[in-house]
This record gives sequence, structure tokens and C-alpha cells, in this order.
Amino acid sequence: MLNLLKEKIADFTENSQENFLDDLDMMQIYDKPLISIAAASDLLWEKLKEPQVMGPQHLSPEEWLAGAKSVISYFLPFTEDIRTSNRSKGLPSKEWLFGRYEGEMFNTSLRSFIIGEIESSGARALAPFFDKRFEIANHVSNWSERHAAFIAGLGTFSLNDSLITTSGAAGRFGSVIVDVDFETTPRIYNEIDEYCTKCGECMDRCPPRAITENGKDNNACSKFLDKMLELNKPRYACGKCQTGAPCEHKNPKTI
Repeated sequence: MLNLLKEKIADFTENSQENFLDDLDMMQIYDKPLISIAAASDLLWEKLKEPQVMGPQHLSPEEWLAGAKSVISYFLPFTEDIRTSNRSKGLPSKEWLFGRYEGEMFNTSLRSFIIGEIESSGARALAPFFDKRFEIANHVSNWSERHAAFIAGLGTFSLNDSLITTSGAAGRFGSVIVDVDFETTPRIYNEIDEYCTKCGECMDRCPPRAITENGKDNNACSKFLDKMLELNKPRYACGKCQTGAPCEHKNPKTI
């Protein structure tokens, strides 16, 4: 069932009209997604509740969906066209702004597609992003797509808080919790930042200088994004720390 589901997700991504930008000559937003599985019983879900990680407000898969067995986590890598457009320093490119905004609309549709596929098999599925309990307060949510991806073996964190996958950091994450006992994906890393070289390129590229050797200032980043929203409403984005850096489209520690 899982292999078939992965094929359907890949096909949906490749052929969905929502994965192409009407206003930009039908530029494709995302390449083929990476898909991994985390066990709902993984002890790291409880680790996320610690104050220095996400905090006690972060809900576990079982708290979102009673009887949860697995978490389907995926990464949607931006295409080279989207990534290339944003490599210059300064303000975000038009292509990146569209890719981020319309791309998240596609991500929403993909979540719904996965839920539909699971439910059509007689199982149950829930995307925290859709749930009325989902909330973000002070830049912290009660379900983190990036942390779910880390637990599912998709990648490790970088200096700028992005998650670096084998297809890099430039893209978007999503997840669906299911009561199907899928085979989990092994985590081939041991450290939370194992794929990050600490090269500092993202520090130099960040317009508000929100990134230092000690991590990212979320308030400074958020204020800059608010300015981008004022200039580009309804779209807002930046992504300079995810493009033009060694981790843009690959794990920089691989040869």
C-alpha cells in the first residue's frame, strides 16, 4: 500500500495544475517529493514537548488522532527555475514569492489528496494543519512540519533553522497522521544538525541579518517577512537563506 501511495503522490505532484504558475508561463513549482514515515510511537515526539525544543503545547500524533500508528512526512523541493531566481542577494524574486504562496496552496491540496487516499482504503487520516486545534503563538506551533520530518528521517536542521534533506533545504514540508502501521523510514543521522557544515553562507545572505553562529532571531526574520507582505500582498516570502548556499538543493556533506 505504501509504495502505491508514494507513486500516487508523485503522480499528483507531477500532473496537478496547481503545481504550475499560470502568471509565470506555467513555471513548475515543485520537483518530485521526498516521502518518509515516522512511527507514531517514536519517543522523539515526547522529546519535542521539552521547553528547550518545541514546548509542552506541541501535540503528539496520538493526541491529534486517537489510535495513530504512523506519520507520513514529505518534502516538496522547489524546481531549479524557482531556486535560481532567488540566488541574488537582496529582496526575494517574483518567482520565489509566487512559488512560496501558490506553492503552499498546492501543499494544502496534497495534504487533502493523501487524506483522501488513506480514507478510501478504510483507514483514518488527519493533517494537523487542517485541524481547528492547530495554532501558532510567538512563532511556535503545536505541530512542527520540520520536526516531524526530522523524526521521519528526512533530514537535519541547519544554522538558519531550515531542514536540510538529500534534496536540500529549498522547499516546503507537509505531513499526515494515519492509523495505518506503515514501515518506518530509518534515520541515518545521529545529530540534529548533522547535515549542516556551519559554512555561514546563510548568515551573509539574510537581508535582516537575523542569523548568527548561535542560530536565528525569529523576531527579526518575522519583521522582515511582514515588510515583504506589505510590498507584495497577498504574497510574502524571503528564502534567501535557503538559496545560493551549499545546502540549497543537496546535503552539502555528501560528495
